[in-house]
Amino acid sequence: MLNVIIADDHPLIREGFRRILESEIDLKVVSEASNGEELLRLVRNNVPGLVIMDLSMPGRHGLDVLQELKLEFPGLPLVIVSMHPEERFAVRAIRLGASAYLTKESAPQELVKAVRIVMGGQKYITSKVGSQLANAIGDSNARLLHESLSNRELQVLCLLASGRSTRDISKELYISANTVHTYRARILEKLSLKSNVDLSLYALRNNLIE
Repeated sequence: MLNVIIADDHPLIREGFRRILESEIDLKVVSEASNGEELLRLVRNNVPGLVIMDLSMPGRHGLDVLQELKLEFPGLPLVIVSMHPEERFAVRAIRLGASAYLTKESAPQELVKAVRIVMGGQKYITSKVGSQLANAIGDSNARLLHESLSNRELQVLCLLASGRSTRDISKELYISANTVHTYRARILEKLSLKSNVDLSLYALRNNLIE
């Protein structure tokens, strides 16, 4: 029996994943988490065979939680199921150690298949993610500028480009307003941009925001 922990801040999503997984006789959901800190605590208390997690939960961003889990439990398979399209976070998540990246739209059809492949010791890579990975390891001159951003810088970029205020961002990410300004300055420099309008246009062109 494979023990699974599900982490998502929406109870209905967790219930849907539970039903999909437990329709298989050898998969059992042993715990559920609604945020990253809760997930970390559950895994540390009783390491499961597999974690299925969202990236966008209250508190710490899922990329940070993913990175911490892989540092502490390098052999733990992690399947990301996100509302964000593959272009946004998939390559970064795979690089940080995720075993698979699915969108919530595709999860009902692909979740069990992904779990089977991951538990067989392989990565579950969709064709879209595969193309992105190929580009990411190809000609460095062809790589997108935002790939040079840290996880936190990418989060701040997406929030700024979505029109969020410095105050809102500082509350959501649990950082000071001055730190948000520092991240903004770094992002503008790395992307060779000058304003929040430029950030928004860049994010739209590269499908980083809706």
